[in-house]
Amino acid sequence: MDPFWALGHVFAALFGLIIGSFLNVCILRWPEDRSVIAPRSHCPRCGTTLGVADLVPVLSWVVLRGKCRHCEAPVSGQYALIELLGMFLSLLTFRRFVPTPHLLDLPHFAAWLVFYSFMCMLVIAIYVDIRHRIIPDEVTIYATPVAIGMMGTLEWLGYDGWGGIGLKQSLIGATVGGVGLAIAALVTAFLLRREGLGWGDVKLLGLIGAFVGPIPVIFAVLLLGSVLGSVTGLAHLAITRRRSLLPFGASLAPAAMLWVLYGDLFFPLFFPGLALRYGVG
Repeated sequence: MDPFWALGHVFAALFGLIIGSFLNVCILRWPEDRSVIAPRSHCPRCGTTLGVADLVPVLSWVVLRGKCRHCEAPVSGQYALIELLGMFLSLLTFRRFVPTPHLLDLPHFAAWLVFYSFMCMLVIAIYVDIRHRIIPDEVTIYATPVAIGMMGTLEWLGYDGWGGIGLKQSLIGATVGGVGLAIAALVTAFLLRREGLGWGDVKLLGLIGAFVGPIPVIFAVLLLGSVLGSVTGLAHLAITRRRSLLPFGASLAPAAMLWVLYGDLFFPLFFPGLALRYGVG
């Protein structure tokens, strides 16, 4: 393996662990409208501010055996799992956008950072939607203009690889995703006399559209999200023997992740006539 490419993998893994630690803070604080900057991380039981040794991703949790160093209160394994997930997604995204050593250049490196940021937004959306039945505005409506700016930056850098839709398509995708699902939400509410689609889902699809582009790609993500939602709903019913309305955002976000990582594999299955036009399959 090329030494610089190998070093890129190591950097991606360590970077993912650090970002995973930050994701934990966002997941815990944003649903409660709290700042992710202050106060500093502390034990929720004894209130002691945590030092650097307590905050090393994964390693601190293992060494301290899942307990607070000061009061020995149990610390959820969620922290380590999210950190590991951050590392795993970082490596997968790195391999997606820097698949070979000769592509280890600024445009492809920037593409990895941009789409890994997208992955992190989706992780927060999934977890918070499942636990709180909301999707924070920080990873939807506030993040969408940032996403559009990121896609414009990639275009300016000359990136023309997978996912490089450019500024114009990003703007159209955000509009189609947000407005399209908003209309569907209003129609559903009118027909059912109740809310069928949450406005958090509408804003989330706007963000997704900003990253993946407009028709027909966003329809592929919607279709895959619906399939994932149906499968998880049936699995939940089979295991618990209880009917439960699972949040759509928690299915839509993984579909977007799968598109970023493997969309060129399943796109032809959904839209075979358009596969050649989009240069996939």
